Amino acid sequence: MNAATPPSELPPGYEVCAMPDGEFNALIGPIYMRLTAAGARFAFRAASRHTNARAVVHGGMLMSFTDQVLGLTVQRAVGDLDVATVSLNCDFVASVRPGDLVEGEASVARVTKRLIFVSGTLYRGTDVIMTASGLWTRIRPTAPAATR
Repeated sequence: MNAATPPSELPPGYEVCAMPDGEFNALIGPIYMRLTAAGARFAFRAASRHTNARAVVHGGMLMSFTDQVLGLTVQRAVGDLDVATVSLNCDFVASVRPGDLVEGEASVARVTKRLIFVSGTLYRGTDVIMTASGLWTRIRPTAPAATR
């Protein structure tokens, strides 16, 4: 946990995600993570800064979180940070409001020499918010791991 997340705000069973992912998580997060028997589950608490003009969480925010969930799952599966999104397909199922806890999980269907196939789902409680599938690729490192 870091100083920016008081213990009272942590969802039960979660901790602040410590996986390296640059500075982007600070804009949409904090992102939380908990290990499960199937791998990992990620979450964020929707806030007013995530909303659109209708006071619901912007679809772009949900797509960004989905990209994080699938991407972090891929990183865990291949044990490498050097992957990037090639394709991300999302289907919106329900809306989210400020204060809602959005949870996401993903699973890798196949890993080839160059490509990783992954799918996932976002939830609000037991309600499905979004389903997604994507394709990630292995890339050449651009910077030493210590700086990422």
